[in-house]
Amino acid sequence: MSQFSLLGRRRFAPFFWTQALGAFNDNAFRNAMVMLVAFQMGLDEHTVGLYTNLAPALFILPFFLFSAMAGQLAEKYEKTRIIRYVKLFEIGAMALAAFGFYTHHTSLLLVVLFLMGLHSTMFGPIKYAILPQALKPEELVGGNGLVEMGTQLAILVGMIAGSALMLIAGYGPIAASALTVGVAVIGYTISRSIPAAPATAPELKFSWNPWTETARVLKLTHADRAVFNAVLGISWFWFFGTVLVAQLPNYTHYTLGGDGSVNTLILTLFSLGTGIGSLLCEHLSGKRVEIGLVPVGAFGLTVFGVDLYFARHGISPVQNLTWQVFMHGAGNWRVMLDLALLGVFSGFYVVPLFAFVQARTPRAQLSRVIAGNNIINALLICIASGFGLGLSMLGLEAPQIFLAAALLNIAVAVYIFTLVPEFIMRFITWALTNTLYRTRVDGAEKIPDEGAVLLVCNHISFMDPLILMGSVRRPVRFVMYYKIFNIPVLRFVFRTAKAIPIAGYKEDPAVLDAAYEAIDAALADGEVVCIFPEGGLTRDGQIATFRPGVEKILARRPVPVVPMALRGLWGSMWSRRRKLRLPRRFRARVELVVDAVRSPEQSSAAALEARVRELRGDMA
Repeated sequence: MSQFSLLGRRRFAPFFWTQALGAFNDNAFRNAMVMLVAFQMGLDEHTVGLYTNLAPALFILPFFLFSAMAGQLAEKYEKTRIIRYVKLFEIGAMALAAFGFYTHHTSLLLVVLFLMGLHSTMFGPIKYAILPQALKPEELVGGNGLVEMGTQLAILVGMIAGSALMLIAGYGPIAASALTVGVAVIGYTISRSIPAAPATAPELKFSWNPWTETARVLKLTHADRAVFNAVLGISWFWFFGTVLVAQLPNYTHYTLGGDGSVNTLILTLFSLGTGIGSLLCEHLSGKRVEIGLVPVGAFGLTVFGVDLYFARHGISPVQNLTWQVFMHGAGNWRVMLDLALLGVFSGFYVVPLFAFVQARTPRAQLSRVIAGNNIINALLICIASGFGLGLSMLGLEAPQIFLAAALLNIAVAVYIFTLVPEFIMRFITWALTNTLYRTRVDGAEKIPDEGAVLLVCNHISFMDPLILMGSVRRPVRFVMYYKIFNIPVLRFVFRTAKAIPIAGYKEDPAVLDAAYEAIDAALADGEVVCIFPEGGLTRDGQIATFRPGVEKILARRPVPVVPMALRGLWGSMWSRRRKLRLPRRFRARVELVVDAVRSPEQSSAAALEARVRELRGDMA
């Protein structure tokens, strides 16, 4: 089922349009205000510069002051009710904006800008925390992709609409006011159709102290190392995007020689690219939270950021080109392609990170973790503004600043991926399994979302753990023959995934005993453990007798058991065969069939073997 089908579901569609209209209004108001101050009030250049530089600071300030409070509210109270209050607040803010537009009251408009920043601050933790409540696990990546796509397009259209309407001669303030107030009213009306999203931590004790609560939220965000580094990755995306977008006006004017329509064109290309990349994440990840796409996104940001510098730098010999003339200029298609692909790889980068944070964080803490993410985002946006301004003061032109950001992206990516090897591990897993196999999964939703589970599967090829790793949404601890565990390259993947090496009693009793201890400890911690009870790869494509080790595990730690069967791997690359014989199939079609949960009492080795044989059918 396509992710676009969610736009026809009440559990997603009203929320999608509510958040998109909010993003639209933020940007429509901000750009209308800039056009009013810069072009219609007759202010001198110094005063215009003061207002335009003060505006971003006022919008971002509430994220520092009130994000922690917003996270608490989203945890403690029903989220839909808060959304409706936030949208009513937006209507009031836009009514004040309309008065400010009409009277040219710039101080009031700056107050409204602060209020809209507060509006975004309060909505932010709900925006991403509500998705895991509204969507099924297999819909999470697609839903995030749609939200990111909708946000990017709403920002773009809002910027264009706010600027264009305010510049209408004689009626600009009235037109901009009608738009922003009308959109706020429509947003509130649609929000009333969002289904209830119950409080995830109703017992939470609310703290009114913004400083202590901010410190507490940041500590909570830092509690899970992988989640915190995903948050750092998201914040870096905002840093990179802020540097890029802030330089686009100068890049358009001086480097490309274009007018305002060219600036709109390149903003459109970047936004559309981000939307396309966000939507592609669901297809590329197989509807799973696949952080293996994050290194792909980081690679693309650097490659096309560097190429943007080489595509065009220096001062353009011509000026004020329209977008139609610009598109026919020599070499300009390379510039446009770079900008679009920067957007595509931005989607690959940020959507899996948001989905990862949502999937890995406990529901009762997610809103506060998102609030912590928003605080760090705001900090990185401020640093990005200073970074771009500082390089400009040093005499660097926009293309050189793009190059600096792209090269800095390498250092940041290496830092994050070194701290959390899981990103690279998942990339290797994703790349190998998608290169060598075409995998279909049937019944993955049957695996419990929480608590200890023992997965039992037949064993056909050396790649079985990688296929299962890419097919099961929860992190899995694999128990595998120690010689497979030590295969070069794959050893990094297995170690990072905390696989448990095991050996036969006659080979190494110490390794065997250590394996049973590690299995029991993992199950005691509520983790998912996967074993291959045949004790080794099939030699003829048939399922061998299941060994009694599974019974020993369950006798020591009775946990739910999920039988699974792999189909279609026999004869593919990396399945066992005589030496010097080439594999019969490359890019083999593989199927993983997942059975319903069984109680430990029903899970003897013989019973599990019989069930896996049934699941496998006649295919190996």
